[in-house]
Amino acid sequence: MTPHIEAKPGDYADTVLLPGDPLRAKWIAETYFDDPQQVNGVRNCLGYTGTYNGKQLSVQAGGMGMPSNAIYITELFKIYDVQTIIRVGSCGGIAKHVQVGDIVAATTASTDSAMGKQVVDHYQISPSVDHKLLSNFLTHCPLAHVGSIVSNDYFYQPNEHWWRELQAHGTLAVEMETYILYLLAAQFNRKALSVNTVSDHFENTDKNMTAKERETGFSDMIEAVLKI
Repeated sequence: MTPHIEAKPGDYADTVLLPGDPLRAKWIAETYFDDPQQVNGVRNCLGYTGTYNGKQLSVQAGGMGMPSNAIYITELFKIYDVQTIIRVGSCGGIAKHVQVGDIVAATTASTDSAMGKQVVDHYQISPSVDHKLLSNFLTHCPLAHVGSIVSNDYFYQPNEHWWRELQAHGTLAVEMETYILYLLAAQFNRKALSVNTVSDHFENTDKNMTAKERETGFSDMIEAVLKI
């Protein structure tokens, strides 16, 4: 047990899916797992373990943003000896060819956060995906966009056009968690993958998803991840 997770040693599978939303974690467990068992409820950051096609899997909510996710990722890797974490989240589209409902698989993540500088002095680390995991995912989701995204600390940016420079440099999408996932996976020598469904777009705002759609509308992405 930790201050944030009440699960006992062995309660988590070697592979954990990591959505931000606790209700998405609950939906994944109840929709896809056989005999899901709740293993965490501290602060309503819900965690479950069950099986899918005979393979043990877990899902654990990480909350919003890198500081929150860093807590759960660190404890899963360090305390519960989890070997692989796969983020299954949402993102905002930046690239013009990325549309609402598309899936983005992140090879790496830029960031406006200073968290990386606390891991390696004097360097801004650029962590990357586990390429074997990514390759396996793409066999089940060949139409996913693959490339660099950005993980922001700042949700309400003072400059409303902040994303345009990133768009010009080929950034596909923005979210708030992937950078710290890949950084901690590198630190603990574990495997990580971040896949995100585009829930809104900076240029095509008329098709943005509702909160309910973001909670339960990512079935294509989830089902591809479950086949890895």
